[in-house]
Formats: sequence, C-alpha cells, structure tokens
Amino acid sequence: MLQSRPAPAPPVTDTTARLRVLATTDIHVHLLSYDYYADGPDDHVGLARTASLIAEARRECPNCLLLDNGDFLQGNPMGDHSVRALERGAACPIHPALRAMNRLRYDAATLGNHEFNYGLPVLEALLPGAGFPIVSANVARRLGAQPLLDTPFLPPYALLDRLMTTDEGALLPLRIGIIGFAPPQIVQWDRALLEGVLHSRGIVETAQAWVPRLRAAGAEIVIALSHSGIGTVEEGPWAENASSALSLVPGIDAIVAGHSHLLFPSHVFAETEGADIAQGKLHGKAAVMAGFHGSHLGVIDLQLRHATGAWQVTGSQGSLRAITPQTPPAPEILAEVRPDHEATVAFARRPVGQSLIRLHSHFATIAPCSALGLVAEAQANFVARELAGRPEGALPILSAVSPFKAGGRSGPGHYIDIPPGELAMRHISDLYIFPNTIAALRLTGAELADWLELSMGLYRQIRPGSRDGFLIDDDFPCYNHDRIIGLKVEIDLSSPARYDRHGVLRNPAAQRVRALHWNGHPVDPAAEFVLVTNSYRAAGSGGYHHARPERLIDVGRQPVRDILLRHVPAASPIRSYADDSYRFMRMPGTTVLFDSAPLAPETCAKIAHLRPELLGPTPEGFARFRLHL
Repeated sequence: MLQSRPAPAPPVTDTTARLRVLATTDIHVHLLSYDYYADGPDDHVGLARTASLIAEARRECPNCLLLDNGDFLQGNPMGDHSVRALERGAACPIHPALRAMNRLRYDAATLGNHEFNYGLPVLEALLPGAGFPIVSANVARRLGAQPLLDTPFLPPYALLDRLMTTDEGALLPLRIGIIGFAPPQIVQWDRALLEGVLHSRGIVETAQAWVPRLRAAGAEIVIALSHSGIGTVEEGPWAENASSALSLVPGIDAIVAGHSHLLFPSHVFAETEGADIAQGKLHGKAAVMAGFHGSHLGVIDLQLRHATGAWQVTGSQGSLRAITPQTPPAPEILAEVRPDHEATVAFARRPVGQSLIRLHSHFATIAPCSALGLVAEAQANFVARELAGRPEGALPILSAVSPFKAGGRSGPGHYIDIPPGELAMRHISDLYIFPNTIAALRLTGAELADWLELSMGLYRQIRPGSRDGFLIDDDFPCYNHDRIIGLKVEIDLSSPARYDRHGVLRNPAAQRVRALHWNGHPVDPAAEFVLVTNSYRAAGSGGYHHARPERLIDVGRQPVRDILLRHVPAASPIRSYADDSYRFMRMPGTTVLFDSAPLAPETCAKIAHLRPELLGPTPEGFARFRLHL
C-alpha cells in the first residue's frame, strides 16, 4: 500500500523502484460468491474472493495502487435492491459496492456504461459514498469547442501523491495521474435518461487533449482507466472498443481495459495488432483486462527509475490472477455486505406467480423460446393498454425481445433455467436482467424486415452441404439479436449477413429474412405496425438505425421488469409460448455446431426438428450439439 506524501523528500540522484497497479473491472455488484438468480453459491465470482488476491499481491510489493475500471454499481439483484429505496425517495445509504471498495482501500475508479442505467439523479446520489476519487474525462454536462473546454460531469483526472519505497529502502515522492473514460455510446444506450443532460466524446480524442494537461500538472506516471474493450486502431473516433488505440496516445504509461468481459493478456488477443500477450502489453504499454464479476485481478508491474529529479518507466508487465473455488473470501467483505446480501435474498425469494413449464434460454438463439415469449407478451399487453383509444391502437402490435442470457462470452452458466413451480422475484430478474424501460416505435413492414436482417447477423454464413461449421458468430452479442414475436419468419443461412454487428451495411443485396408473415399473410412492406421494445433498442443501440426519435410513440417509461412483475401474477399459471414462428430454411446434407448450457440435453426436444446430436462438453463447459439444417 502506497503511503500518501506528507512532505517533499530530499533529492536522490539515481534509484529504482517497482510500482504495482492492481485492477478490477466489471464487478457488477458481484460482491459475494452467490448467484441470486439461481439462489445458491457460485464460487467463480465475487469481489470477496478477489480481495484475497488483492491482499496477496499487496504483500508482494510495498508500492501498490488499487483501481477499478467501472460497472460496479449495477448488474445483479443486490444492485437493484440497493437503489430501489432510493428511487422511492428514501434517504441514500452508501451503496454496498462502494462500501466494499472503501473497505478494500481503493485508490481511484472510473465509471462504466452501466453506472448510468438508473439515471443521473440516482448516480449523483450514490457517488458521494465513494471514499476515493472517481474520474471520467469524456463525459460532460456541456461540450465546448474542444475537450479542454467541456463542462465535465466528474473530474477528468486525479493526481495521487504517494511515497515510493525504493529498492534500497528509501522513501521518495511520486505523483501519479489517473484518467478515466467511458464508452462514448452511453448517451445513445441510455438516451431516454441522458438526452440533453449528458454528452460524450471519443476516448482517444479526449485523451489526446487531457493527457498533456495531466503531465503539465506534475503527473510523472499516467494510468488510463479505459472502460472500453480492445479493438482495432482503425475503428474510428467513436469506437466502443478503443483501448488499443488509446495505447498509442503519448504520455500514457499503462492501461486498464474492460467493458467487453474478456481477459487480457490471453490467447483471445493473440492475433490482435499491437498486442503482446506474453508481456501483457498493447503497443508496448502494459495493459490488463480482468474479466468480469471479480473473476480475475489485473496486475501491472511498472519498473521505475528515479534520475535527474524525476521518475521514468523503464520496464513493464501486465498479467492476470484468477480466483478459484479454493480462493478464500475476505472476512471483512463478508461482514461488510452481509446485511445487504440477506436483504437481497429475502427480496429475491418473494413469490409472485406459478409456472407449469420450465422457462429456459438454452436454445433461445435458434428456436422459439417460452422465456422470451413471456416477456414479449407482458410488453405487448402493457402497450396495448397504453394505446387503447389512440390512433396507434388500431395498428398491429408486435413485441421485440432479445436473449440476454444465452451463454457466449459470459460462460456456460449464463442461461435462464427456471423449473416448473413457484415463480419468485429472483425469476423476474432472471428473465429480464437489465433496468431498461418500455418503448414503442411506429415502423413499416419493410423496416421490420430490415430490422430482422440486422438481428440475423448473429449467425455465420453456412455453405450448403458443409459439415460442422460453427453456427453462432461469437463477436455478435446475443443481447443485440432481436426476435419479433408476432411475425413468422424463415432464415436463409446460406446468405451473407446484410449488416455487421455494429449495424454497418456490408452486403446491401443480402437477404436472410425469407417468408416473413403476419397473421397468416405476407408482410406488406408499406403496412404500418407498432413495435414494442425497450429504451436501449429504441435509442438505436446495437446499430438498429430504424429506431429514430421521430418513430417513437409515447407509452411512458415504465421499467420492463416492473411490467413483467405485474404481468406474471395475472398470467399465472404460465404455459408454453413456443410455436413454429422462427425456423431456418432447410439445407439438406448440412450440419453446424452449436454450444449451449450443460443442462441443455434435458431440454433439446425443443429443437427436435434440427435433429440434435450431443457431442459432449467443450473445454469451457458448454454442451456441444451437432445440428442438421
């Protein structure tokens, strides 16, 4: 643990020291090793276990900083329960994530995109509970002519004055600059909450302006907290994954990346330009990305030399340390958040309805899904009531839903799987994990078809007659794959995708959406429909360019989870919503590989038409199937 600097030390001409930067990211309120959706332990997550790694790493080096890279306030039922009273107007307690971070003596943090999900009033009420500086350089209340003239939402950077223990045992002062960045897309993703209130800039543009200012303020070492993934340098000024491009900005010594829930250094980035996974560097600068939910601790070791009155980096290394079921949780974190945990568990167990069927998302990306159907029905019924008696109420109402929990990068445990029987509050949260609000758009049949074309980018192009290619494109987030309940569609996998995962038009003539029907008839391209969706998608997030402000219909801003919570008791007992509305076109002699939950073999009757063959577990723990198209 670095000591704060009380007074200038006598000059030293030449000496060396090691500065260790410990980093967490994307904790998402996973403070304990507990899955509130499944109502049971989960030994692979939890800041309490990461805390043991932090303590061990601190013992190894006398000069340590502990930093967090954002997305710590939102992400599971504990987070939701913690802000519920605040949203009802109660006095603001210190958020449990901040209490845990205070207990662990974090030195600084930045905001991720999910910090903004509850809206600005909630965020502003919670942030004073942090006992450490929280910085954000590219989020502003007002934009000026250039970044330095913006009116910042939070301080763009922090200067930490610390005493370094040199390799000879002397103490020398060091001024460390910490600068933070959020994905600039926050103003789009949470447009309903932030429009006209907050603004953002590109990460690299902002860094190029502020890092020299940070150096001029005396920062001898600059560490960038980049709540942004590792993409290509060519992704452009508004890049969501800008950490690689950020590493090229002069004056930055180390980067803590995040947001995409991946690991760096790891083999995932073996082919990424500028990435050195042996040394943990991006374009020569130390960098880490520590997974999510406390799964890993990022460790950056900077070798420093103090000469001619200043510190300089002479060497660096980035690495990761993983928690395991054998990693003991830190007792102080268990004690700190136990009351919050107990209150969350009690709230999550409250009964709300009954289901006669197993609600799961094992095959939600490839077949009709009862879990999605239930959410879609709740959304559509709510909007139908809101539109009753209004001109839009005469239009057909369709409901768009996405499989938020469908494995992928989040792992084999990231699925909905609710057994028949009593439905509790935790199941509502499991069915709809984000705090989105309801939204509705007035679209034509042609626009709905194009909407689905973007959604179908989830699938790889499959050559007829090919054998055992992977069906799902892992780079396409499952939460950006929309299913429009109320339409019947066939998907031609032999066609290339019309759009890429960012919504950029790549193949204008491509057509995967075939035989699009509504109410037993082909969809008229000129006909108008009401598409019910959520605030995230209605803002155009995921590249859905037909979601424009002028197409919005005012249906209020009710949280979708609250709508679902009111719907389930009225609809109980829940029965099957599965149908034949979503199918791949036949491709005789063609097979593909599809990975699902470990328990998916119990439910694969849902995809009997694809003649699934269980091939066994993957190294990551998924159940792998061969499907016959």
